[in-house]
Amino acid sequence: MQEQNEFVGHLAELRKRLVYVIVWFFITLCAGLYLSPNILTFIKSQPAAVNIVWNVFSLTDGMFIYMKCAFVFSILFTLPLALYHIWAFVKPGLTEREAKGTLTYVPLSFLLFVMGLSFSYFVVFPMMISFMGKLNQSIGAVETYGIDRYFSFMFNVIFPMGIAFEMPVVILFLTKLGLLTPQRLRQVRKYAYLVLVIVGSCISPPDFVSHIAVTIPLILLFELSIVVSGWQLRKRENAMNS
Repeated sequence: MQEQNEFVGHLAELRKRLVYVIVWFFITLCAGLYLSPNILTFIKSQPAAVNIVWNVFSLTDGMFIYMKCAFVFSILFTLPLALYHIWAFVKPGLTEREAKGTLTYVPLSFLLFVMGLSFSYFVVFPMMISFMGKLNQSIGAVETYGIDRYFSFMFNVIFPMGIAFEMPVVILFLTKLGLLTPQRLRQVRKYAYLVLVIVGSCISPPDFVSHIAVTIPLILLFELSIVVSGWQLRKRENAMNS
């Protein structure tokens, strides 16, 4: 009976935290809808879009773009709160040292995600637009872009990079759990490099300079992950010996 009551209590707490996150999501969604014109003006002023004439091919395209901007805005500003509530939910099962240590994952994850989005939008995405534009011009095509396709393409480029920038946090967490060590990461380094080169080639224009510009940051992230893994391992060993 006691176990059943504890289970019901955990479900009630989980529901309460989900309600907080959902309510905040809708609040930020409304804010995103209000700010969408400013967001679109900012995007339009960037080098990747300043020379592009956006066209709509459906009466609902404009509405969908407003919703997409608001949705992305809401996701971005809901992520820290969602991560915090995940941490708060599992906190009772952690020691005081573990709770303090894992709390740092919340701002770090958010910061790395924003860095990934920024890098992909301001560096990778303009390179892809430039490459695609030159390719279209080489075949004598007239460039007519639908606003919905433009934004779909943009989101497909920037979000994978944002997720890729979470690599150090994931490896730090796996090291804390004892599932990874710096030695294992060094052993698979050459295979990891191969995977990162393939990933960089898939999310960048098919030219050598673009491949290098995208792959090098991914490799640096992997090397940073080895460093933070070693730091976490030493920290855990010192805690066990003290």
